[in-house]
This record gives sequence, structure tokens and C-alpha cells, in this order.
Amino acid sequence: MTDRISLRQLDYFVIAAETGTMTEAAQRLFVSQSAVSLGIAELERQLRVQLLFRAKGRGLTLTQAGRRLLPEARALLARTEELQAGMRDLGQSPAGRLTVGCFSTLAPFLLPPLLEEFQAAFPEVVVDFVEGSLVELQRLLLEGRCELALLYGVDLEPTIHQELLYLTRPHVLLPSGHRLADAETVRLADLADHEMIVLDVPPSLRYFTEVLAGAGVTPTVRHRTENFETVRSLVARGFGYSLLIQHPSVDVSYEGRRLEVRRISDEVVPLPVVLARPVGAEPTRRAAAFAAFCHAAVPRIADP
Repeated sequence: MTDRISLRQLDYFVIAAETGTMTEAAQRLFVSQSAVSLGIAELERQLRVQLLFRAKGRGLTLTQAGRRLLPEARALLARTEELQAGMRDLGQSPAGRLTVGCFSTLAPFLLPPLLEEFQAAFPEVVVDFVEGSLVELQRLLLEGRCELALLYGVDLEPTIHQELLYLTRPHVLLPSGHRLADAETVRLADLADHEMIVLDVPPSLRYFTEVLAGAGVTPTVRHRTENFETVRSLVARGFGYSLLIQHPSVDVSYEGRRLEVRRISDEVVPLPVVLARPVGAEPTRRAAAFAAFCHAAVPRIADP
């Protein structure tokens, strides 16, 4: 009968892959370095593949087999943790640690109220979060570093499953006193003669460019920035207009300068905000609870 691999071996492998050295893995696991090394070697023997390259002075590097095993090992360990918590708390609420990803410009608007409300409803679940770009968060999902992610539902890999939370539309941001701010709405064609401040974070740039192109406008870009508040500060200083999705409750920049927010009068394709997870990944009980909570709470939080 073939020897079965153990959860301890998988744990040693995952921590070693994350830390990059046997020494740091042993310190995190509170075991000896030889125990980690022997455990991983035995795992490789049982699987009949090499999982880690060991280079003196350069640490550990995942092999192709190791890269394939890593997300599956993380998922299995997460399911085991939930099983233990579920058996301890049989008949009670979901428990354990849940890591959630969130797109960087969505995070300040959605995460604080969502985490506060979810914590009150499910006090036994400890929620951690990571912010990042569309590419980064998809990678973290597929590597098993986070179970769910709040993203814009465009340019997602086919390996990512998405559930619509709500649809959002852009608005025009103008400096105080701008002549286009006299009306309650702005025609996109009227922006053609004005310089633009661009939030240069995918998928924002492509989406805003396509929105303007639909009205026959090719934007004249004055400045690009990856920072949401830098966009608002530059617009407040009169360097140009911008298109943004998120709308803070206070229409002033960090410097306290007034900003004018106007709706777009044109028909604009909305941008979906979705809850994402890897295709085929069975959600843990805590992840399923968080997903259900998001469907109920996020639309209200985003549009109070």
C-alpha cells in the first residue's frame, strides 16, 4: 500500500515555499530545521517529484511540480483548518481565518464598513485583507493566498469565477469654477478641448478611454498617476478634468480645495463590481458566509 502524505508534510512544504529557506520555515513552525528538511524530502519521495530546488546561498526555488502543488496544498490546509473549527463549533457560526483581496481603489470605500459589519455578524471569523491590482489579486487567488476578492469584472482570466455584486458608472470630476460645471450633467463630447488627469490603474485607463471613444473623444492626457487622491488634488488645482468611478462623500481634495462632481449625460456602459474566486474551488464555510454577506451588504454600502 502506498504511503499517504501527511498534512504536516504539506504544511512544511507550504511554509518553506513562502519563506524561501528551511531555516526561516523551521522558525515559523517552531520545529528543527532538520525536521522540515526531512519532512519535505519524504513528501518528494512519496510523490516521486522534486518540489524545491535547494541552492546554497540562494535559498529555495519552486520547481514546476512545486508550483502546481502549492495552491492545492494551501487549499487543502485551509479546508482542514475549517474542518477542525467546524467540529469544535458544531452547530455554531463559521469560524477561522479568512483572507480577502480587494482592488486598490475599491478598498477605502468597501472594506472598512464591510469588515466592521461582517465582524459583528460573524465574530468567530477573523478576516484579513490584501489590496492590489487586477493582475496581482488574480494571482493571489490562484495561488491560494486569498479565498475571495472584490474586483472590477473586466479583464479577468478564464480561471477566475465572478459573481456580480453591483454595477457602477463613472462621473466627471472638475475643478471649482470650471465652465462645464454650470450644468448638472456633462456631455462627453464637451470634454474634447480639455486636458485630462488619468487614473492609470488597469482596468481604469482602458475603460475610461473606451467611454470617451464612444463619444468620439480622444483624451489629451496632461498627467497620469496611480493614486486616486493625487488625481483629485491635480483636478482641484485646475490641471484638467478626470473620469472616476468612486465618489468620496466630501467633494474636496486633501488640500481642502473644492471639486465639482457631475453626472455624464451620455449612455455609458457600466462597470461591474464582482466577487471573485478560482474556478472549481469549493469555498470554505467562512468564505461562503462572507460571499453571502457581500451580496446583501455591498450594494448598500456602495450606494447608500
